[in-house]
Amino acid sequence: MMQRRPRPDRAHRYRVERSVFLSQLLVGSATLLLVAVSGLLDPHLFTNQLFLAGILIIFLATAVAAGVPWRHLDKNWIIALPIVDLVGLVIARGGEPLLGTTFLLVFPIIWLSTHFGGRGAIGGVVLASALLWTGGLWSINSPEEIPRLAIVPIVLAFVAATTYTTTQRAAAQRVLLTQQSVLFEGALRRSRREERTLDEIFNTVDFGVVGFSREAKPNFINRAQREMFSRFGVQDGQPSSIVVYQEDQVTPYAEADRPFQRAMRGETVDRTTVWVGEQGKQQAAVLISARPILDENDNYDGGVMVARDVTAELRAIKARDDLVASVSHELRTPLTSIMGYLELALDDDTLDQSTRRMIAVASKNSDRLLALVADLLSTAASTRHELAVTLAPCDLSVIVTEAIESLRPVAAERDITFVLAAQPTVRLQADAFRLRQVVDNLISNAIKYNITGGRIEVSLADSLTQVELRVTDTGRGMTTGEQLNLFDRFYRADSVRGSSIHGTGLGLSISRDICRRHGGDLTLESAPGKGATATATFRRTS
Repeated sequence: MMQRRPRPDRAHRYRVERSVFLSQLLVGSATLLLVAVSGLLDPHLFTNQLFLAGILIIFLATAVAAGVPWRHLDKNWIIALPIVDLVGLVIARGGEPLLGTTFLLVFPIIWLSTHFGGRGAIGGVVLASALLWTGGLWSINSPEEIPRLAIVPIVLAFVAATTYTTTQRAAAQRVLLTQQSVLFEGALRRSRREERTLDEIFNTVDFGVVGFSREAKPNFINRAQREMFSRFGVQDGQPSSIVVYQEDQVTPYAEADRPFQRAMRGETVDRTTVWVGEQGKQQAAVLISARPILDENDNYDGGVMVARDVTAELRAIKARDDLVASVSHELRTPLTSIMGYLELALDDDTLDQSTRRMIAVASKNSDRLLALVADLLSTAASTRHELAVTLAPCDLSVIVTEAIESLRPVAAERDITFVLAAQPTVRLQADAFRLRQVVDNLISNAIKYNITGGRIEVSLADSLTQVELRVTDTGRGMTTGEQLNLFDRFYRADSVRGSSIHGTGLGLSISRDICRRHGGDLTLESAPGKGATATATFRRTS
């Protein structure tokens, strides 16, 4: 049967009882030591009845301190013990003034100053002084004893003051330590609760989280991380013992270039996709990001790595692209045949005007449909890294001029004017057909998303390393949120998705791929109501 812990008040009473006994035991032990040493030096000491009476009082007080259950009495009764000690010591001193019993008065004075505060200190010194002077004046044998009696109260007062001050300071420190202990325990409980909460959160999410120290030793691995790699025989959640391939699923990573090895070295890893597992067997695509953790001095202090299984997403994207490519190829052949027959029909001079208008509308929409099929095929090709680029000498200024002239009638329908800066001759090694795709897309976007009566500024800038094409419109512009996914395939902003402005959301993605295949890039700056500026760059090659 388990023992109950004593209640705080009962425990306090036991401590008080123990303190009373130890304090009295100190006085009794010091007295016993004095008597023993003095008795060895002077055996006749025990014939002094007054001295023996004082010593007997001390020993009786010690026995009372050991036998009385002080925990059941009021605290004020305890003061009787040091007072009895003072009386006993003064009586013993009266029997043997030169023995040194006076020095033992320090112990009850310390006791009174410690346990009863300022009143105990003052009262103890006054009582001891009164007893000494009362007994001493009756037993003065020489004038030399008067200075001794005067010094003793001064010494006792100094001891009492020092003890009282030290006790108060210790009490204040105990209070402060108690408060700090309470605060620390509260902070520790909160910290443990937050740690448990974080553990539960990390073990609930469906992506892997690994925390590691500056020595590259993992100190936290959540459930999702362990389950993600347990399929490949990894027990500790660290895919360091299995084959890891790059995004093409063919090129293996060098040991030092693995994203998790880089993370362990304190490097930053941004959304790197790796394929885990042997070729021809079960594989998984994992998207990894990692960040180092710095201490207060900005020194490396470990890091955290997040991994997410994106196998299903990548396979869904691949299936979508395969479907787009397949459907596009299947559509292209009959569509080409339809367009051919429509052109032959339009060449017939016997058609009446109403029939010709209907065939012309069908031909125009067939052109749009063919452009859509071409965009879909280009998207599929860029996804497979099959976007064909044939480099040859060409003049970008001529390509821009021809694109503007072909789209000028469309712009004129909405009173949109072109503002052309001086067009320098820009010759470079590039694929003229692909560059025309980029220019057509940027200018057609500037027309589609412009306001009626707006304008489009087109400029070219040439340098030793690259060529820059800028197309600026005065249209509706875009918000920051709309620009985040601007180059994602099939993305169209919510503000135009339900409008009459047609589009597939492929043009900018294809154009950026073409720019990057030419060593450049495509960026777009915009603000709501302030139009947009598209900047296409192409690397200049010799």
